[in-house]
Amino acid sequence: MANFHRLFRVLLLLFTLSGSAIRTLSVGIGINYGQIANNLPSPSRVAILLQSLNISRVKLYDADPNVLFAFSRSNVNFIIGLGNEYLQSMADPQKAQAWVQQHVQTHITQTQITCITVGNEVFSSNDTQLRSSLLPAMQSVYNALVNLGLDKQVSVTTAHSLTILGNSFPPSAGVFRPDLAEYIQPILNFHAQVKSPFLINAYPYFAYKDNPGQVSLEYVLFQPNQGMTDPITNLHYDNMLYAQIDAVYAAIKAMGHTDIQVQISETGWPSRGDPNEAGATPENAGLYNGNLLRRIQNGQGTPAKPSVPIDIYVFALFNEDLKPGPASERNYGLYYPDGTPVYNIGLQGYLPELLYSSSKRNVFSVFSLFMVFIACLIYN
Repeated sequence: MANFHRLFRVLLLLFTLSGSAIRTLSVGIGINYGQIANNLPSPSRVAILLQSLNISRVKLYDADPNVLFAFSRSNVNFIIGLGNEYLQSMADPQKAQAWVQQHVQTHITQTQITCITVGNEVFSSNDTQLRSSLLPAMQSVYNALVNLGLDKQVSVTTAHSLTILGNSFPPSAGVFRPDLAEYIQPILNFHAQVKSPFLINAYPYFAYKDNPGQVSLEYVLFQPNQGMTDPITNLHYDNMLYAQIDAVYAAIKAMGHTDIQVQISETGWPSRGDPNEAGATPENAGLYNGNLLRRIQNGQGTPAKPSVPIDIYVFALFNEDLKPGPASERNYGLYYPDGTPVYNIGLQGYLPELLYSSSKRNVFSVFSLFMVFIACLIYN
């Protein structure tokens, strides 16, 4: 009879937890939550979806108060963004102070904000005024955090495109573009001073799309392949993303810094594209993101930084139907706006309306427990 009671308690516990276990998969990643769309679920429903996925890190491209309020008292850490259009005005300390008070101080007691990205891919533009405004804006925002006593909770950085590299092959020979050196060197000094990460938006997909005849699909999708060996360091690379990360580390080192961590603020693969966008399929997107997530979960570092776990934010949570550009730009999401997955990589989240009704769920629960009881009797 002791066995009976013991088994019953175990099975009862399993069924009690099944409502959450069936829909969750803990992953050590972050997700980009873009909102350039007219059909997305409300922030409160997105909060439920992310809770069901057990994802606790989210990157926004703005500081949308509706999103921050929706995640009040949750365990989600946010990177919030300050758009390029604000950079010139943010050089004014008073305006930076007002922005931080409104968008950070107002929310931080309820919603966990850990980082501010000041601008996004600024050096992809040829606007010299915008480039010159970036560092002063970062400094003003940081000083505002200091004034409010929030600099230990919230870091300040900016996100770059990989186009800032003048050379990326082999990885150990990575260097920044000479025309950007005057801007990047003081930004690196800032990162080292305030101990904030250097963010890169890295997409091996672009390399494959532009040259599918020369770039191995297996190499960019983390599939088995021969890879490449850096002739300078003799380090072997079996995927392009890790080579890109190490090229950024090499470029930073070439400017005199070994004290700055590189993080991936965006990476992903589109599930659909225009006819001339090679490789944009659900199958390839599933392989890229699924294989990457498995490596991240294993705590794997790059060949040059094997003991440093890779920190990534996948792009993106939803397909965004209003994004300009080729079709691929609107099809990077892991989920359709209705909450159904675009492809399967093991994340089993849900939106409220996709669940069966509470009455059916209660009937199912009672029936399940009854079957457990019968099983226990048989077992005994």
